[in-house]
Amino acid sequence: MPEPRPPSDLPLPNAGRKFPGIAWRIVKFVIKGLAALVVFVVAGLVVLLALLWWDHKTATTLPEPTGHFSVGRTTYTWVNDAETDELAPSPGAKREVAVWMWYPSATATPAAASAATSAPTGAARAEYLPAPWRVAVAQHSGVLLSDFLTRDLSRVQAHSSTDPEVSPEQRSYPVVIMRAGGGALTTDFTTLAEDLASHGYIVVGFDAPYRTIVVILADNRVVTRPPADDPESLPAGELDRLANKLLPIWTSDTKFVASQLERLNAADPSGKFTGRLDMQRLGMFGHSFGGAQALQFCHDDPRCKAGIDIDGAPYGSVVQEGLKQPFMFILSDHSREQSDLASKQIGANLQSIYGRLPNGRLFITIRGANHFSFSDQMLLKSHFVIRLLRLFGFGRLDGRRGLAITTEYVHTFFDVYLKDAPPALLNKPSQRYPEVQPVSQ
Repeated sequence: MPEPRPPSDLPLPNAGRKFPGIAWRIVKFVIKGLAALVVFVVAGLVVLLALLWWDHKTATTLPEPTGHFSVGRTTYTWVNDAETDELAPSPGAKREVAVWMWYPSATATPAAASAATSAPTGAARAEYLPAPWRVAVAQHSGVLLSDFLTRDLSRVQAHSSTDPEVSPEQRSYPVVIMRAGGGALTTDFTTLAEDLASHGYIVVGFDAPYRTIVVILADNRVVTRPPADDPESLPAGELDRLANKLLPIWTSDTKFVASQLERLNAADPSGKFTGRLDMQRLGMFGHSFGGAQALQFCHDDPRCKAGIDIDGAPYGSVVQEGLKQPFMFILSDHSREQSDLASKQIGANLQSIYGRLPNGRLFITIRGANHFSFSDQMLLKSHFVIRLLRLFGFGRLDGRRGLAITTEYVHTFFDVYLKDAPPALLNKPSQRYPEVQPVSQ
């Protein structure tokens, strides 16, 4: 008798054995896919890091100064024995500043000397940032930022020579104090400083302990800024409170530097600058929080005869009381921030100060510029990163173009209000730079 067949709705013996085989093939396929993805990502990262490292090692030459003077640079460390530093961790510590001074030089720059056999010799090129500063900045910034996202600062070529004599072409030269923003280094604005000096100005910038991210003092002490004194890391409300706390300290530092310059002009121990600084024609400009300092310093100190705020939000009593000196505002493109309440308030404060200026005023925005278009950082950060940021709308303006616009407006404004050049000169740069948009009120 034949064996009965099982009902069709019951599973046959061993019928499910094929499913573990299919599942295992799927698992192996997924594992291989993930492994391939990991290899692809790792290979991509290796290629990216190689490109960033190659870019890091690429030599960079800053834009050539546009004036006819060669440029010298010297440095000082000055101690303010009259005031203690409120930001120092140890009570009673005196305020100190590391000063960078660019000036019209009697000696041709090394580049000019090599191009002309008749040029004076013996001029050593100034390092963009001296080695001890480079080491300290790299340690503070970390490997990724300093070795992959930023050009090698030892391979950045500026246009100043170290400690030459002052040019004898003029008996004395107008003085302009320059202030970087936030914790930025003064040397981040070397292009602006060198260009202004090449037009016949003595340009004085300074870094201060516990304000600038890293400062190297005369005794080789390395001082870093504590995070608590970094306004850039705070939301709007806390930022305003810290900025209003820091502004009087920073402005006091500027007053001290101006007084030291008067002493240097009266009796420089080396004799180099005695009688060479025209302190009756003193101006100031700054970027970001340095622009806020320029505003407040010109409000507080009658020695300031003209000033410029480059993309800096105003703080302090100048917002309510205004200014009497000629003043210029240069802003980046803030068109995307018009709906932001904090940005609206900043814009209203700037317009209020500008609208009450009695004479000698100019207010421009530069379309396509971002907050760093005014500094060397647009040339020193990895060009791969800069291009990536542009894809996401972080400023469309080429770095050298932004610096060319800024240097021309800065030296032309000071030519008009510190050297009595015709005011009509300020109308000319906009003809060459369609990105410039005057703001009227």
